[in-house]
Amino acid sequence: MGGPLAERLRPGRLADVVGQEHLTGPEGALTRMLESGSLGSVILWGPPGSGKTTVARLLAREVDYAFEQISAIFTGVADLKKVFEAARLRRTTGRQTLLFVDEIHRFNRAQQDSFLPVMEDGTIVLVGATTDNPSFELNAALLSRARVLTFRAHDAESLGQLLDRAQEAMKRPLPLDEAAREMLVRMADGDGRAVLTLAEEVWRAARPGEMLDGEGLRSVVQRRAPIYDKGQDGHYNLISALHKSVRGSDPDAALYYLCRMLDAGEDPLYLGRRIVRMASEDIGLADPRALLVANAAKDAYDYLGSPEGELALAQAVVYLASAPKSNAVYVAYKAAMRAAKEHGSLLPPRHILNAPTKLMKDEGYGSGYAYDHDAPDAFSGQDYFPEAMGRVDFYKPTGRGEEARIAERMERWARLRQERRR
Repeated sequence: MGGPLAERLRPGRLADVVGQEHLTGPEGALTRMLESGSLGSVILWGPPGSGKTTVARLLAREVDYAFEQISAIFTGVADLKKVFEAARLRRTTGRQTLLFVDEIHRFNRAQQDSFLPVMEDGTIVLVGATTDNPSFELNAALLSRARVLTFRAHDAESLGQLLDRAQEAMKRPLPLDEAAREMLVRMADGDGRAVLTLAEEVWRAARPGEMLDGEGLRSVVQRRAPIYDKGQDGHYNLISALHKSVRGSDPDAALYYLCRMLDAGEDPLYLGRRIVRMASEDIGLADPRALLVANAAKDAYDYLGSPEGELALAQAVVYLASAPKSNAVYVAYKAAMRAAKEHGSLLPPRHILNAPTKLMKDEGYGSGYAYDHDAPDAFSGQDYFPEAMGRVDFYKPTGRGEEARIAERMERWARLRQERRR
């Protein structure tokens, strides 16, 4: 048998897929979808080597659709038009097309929009695969027309099942002792394709009758065990440690955890997004520049790439950890959101509503509005909350950093508001 071991061991049925039983098992989401007799467009989100391509092929086979595969890395607008036209011609013969788009998040917004018409008119059933969070990388219009299915990184048990299948296919045991086999599984870092590729390297390198231990395995594959499992406990532990170190104003610890995650292979843009979140949640208006620095660092990495871009992330982390802290905006936002949900669709006071029609003017819309720039100190003191709700103080600035000055202005406005509404 020729070809890579991972390719030769691709399952022939959806039920044979390992590690994604929540999707492909008897009660799995994909199994139920197929049993309904209708296959809709889906986005398969998960780490490399979790089986997204395999599942896409099997879905086409299960429903007897023509299978077309493209990669967003190598496909342009002209190529997409050809694929769509071929699908239209195929549909006139009564054959439906399942279009599998690998790395779909690499398409820009305009390219993603080009899928909408052919999804809506039934020309294609789209199955997109992405390793990045679809919420950040895909258009809302595309997401609204496709169901997102999450693939999980393989655990030690499912990787072990893949190694057992490999031994059956090779008709010989893997020449590793128990400790070395466990090390091989850790080296694969949740990637099914990687564990089979590593096993193939071991079979090629081992001499007849040789049994490799951990040291022998390392010398054969020249790869170290991962520092942590992305997408699993280690990932969440370290991002939590980074966030809390920034919140706790410890730039040294924050820099250490940032480097831990970068060294482990974490996506730097994921870290950039989390750093932006930290700037809003834990610093806020105590230092408004923090959000600018965080956003600039994310954009700098996006522009420079690796390894130069990591320094911008480090600069942002140190800046945020060293900045004055406030969660006042974060607290105010949550309180305001609760109020918005609890009070329903209250009409704002009529004096601050526009009156573009005569009827609305007759109803009192805009009547009595005071233009603040014409008032002393550019402050009229009028009420802006719905009458049925009354005034609520959501934002309570701290006395730290820039918020100390904001607090002074708000206290002055509160005094003026009382004076001018008497």
